[in-house]
Amino acid sequence: MNGNSNLTGIEIPSGKDKAYENFPVGSLFVPPRLRPHVNTFYSFARAIDDIADSNSIEAPEKIERLTGFENAILGKDKTSPGFSKAHSMRQSLEETGVTNQHCIELIKAFKQDASKLRYENWDELIDYCQMSAAPVGRFLLDLHGESNKKYKASDALCNALQILNHLQDCKDDYLTLNRVYLPLDWMKNNGLEVECLDASKSRPELKSLIHRVLDSTAELINLAQYLPIDLANKRLAMEAGAILNVASRLEKILRRKDPLAESVKLSRSQYVLGCLFGASKALITG
Repeated sequence: MNGNSNLTGIEIPSGKDKAYENFPVGSLFVPPRLRPHVNTFYSFARAIDDIADSNSIEAPEKIERLTGFENAILGKDKTSPGFSKAHSMRQSLEETGVTNQHCIELIKAFKQDASKLRYENWDELIDYCQMSAAPVGRFLLDLHGESNKKYKASDALCNALQILNHLQDCKDDYLTLNRVYLPLDWMKNNGLEVECLDASKSRPELKSLIHRVLDSTAELINLAQYLPIDLANKRLAMEAGAILNVASRLEKILRRKDPLAESVKLSRSQYVLGCLFGASKALITG
């Protein structure tokens, strides 16, 4: 990517990169021949996510720009330089034979992010995660030639990671974008209004709610436990094992720390050790 898209004013780079993510992107576990395609997918996803998360443009313009990315993925536009990351993604899909549906689902999710600011219940939140997170795992499965029978476990892991990220960013999402990914019915049951997220620390009722979300997230992580064992590609199994272990560790640390009072994330050493332990476990048990 030569940066032309930034010059056209289509992209709105946030400065976030692979180091920001809760999972390894294009890691050494991925076969070298596939890493360029994984990196292309990440660059595409990062670009459209940054548009959806920008607070410098309004929702209609976000949707218009995201529609431009959609047209480029679908091949309706093959030349506009502002969408070069989508053109690269389309070419990658053509080379690998992976469906464009995963990219379209991501665009659909980020269009929703542009205008939908609240989620009434857990099921509605999971429906969003099925568009915003699950396609990432499905893309990797398809890219590695795995069966779509593995989608269910992969979806559970990806959705768990998404919800953990929502909890990490719950205060910032509310203050900067007025977005709340906590189920409103659960908030109401705990006597909470969304304004409670603008505080220096969590009230006991909010801590209780966060633990309820983590309990449901732990169920998703449990559903994903057999994913590394079931994968035919050993490298992908190690990648899945690494991600699974990182998710499990992050779920536990979010139970101990308050995302309103501090930045809650794994330290660099915790992250690296988590990846290595998870990958090693997948290698031994697979």
